Amino acid sequence: MTDDDDEYVYDEASGEWLPASEARARAEAAAAGPEVRDAVGNLLSDGDSVVLVKDLAVKGAGQTLKVGTVIKSIRLTGDAQEIDCRHDGIKGLVLRAEFVRKR
Repeated sequence: MTDDDDEYVYDEASGEWLPASEARARAEAAAAGPEVRDAVGNLLSDGDSVVLVKDLAVKGAGQTLKVGTVIKSIRLTGDAQEIDCRHDGIKGLVLRAEFVRKR
């Protein structure tokens, strides 16, 4: 039997031969997705509630969300700076993480 350190795997993304353990670690890191942090550095996750730290004019809705507005049950997107959420009368609202604080 061979050890994982003796096995090499071709990584098509980088075009390199990598040890199997390193290739596995890179695949796990890519699957985990980016870390999303709020305005003060708290780690956000799906289902969290957040509070706005700045007045935000919502394009297309003709509405302004005020400081202190609570947004419940956020969903993370693939982007490290965007969160998907819903607010009264506004569907498909996407906020930047820099304008929210975890509640």
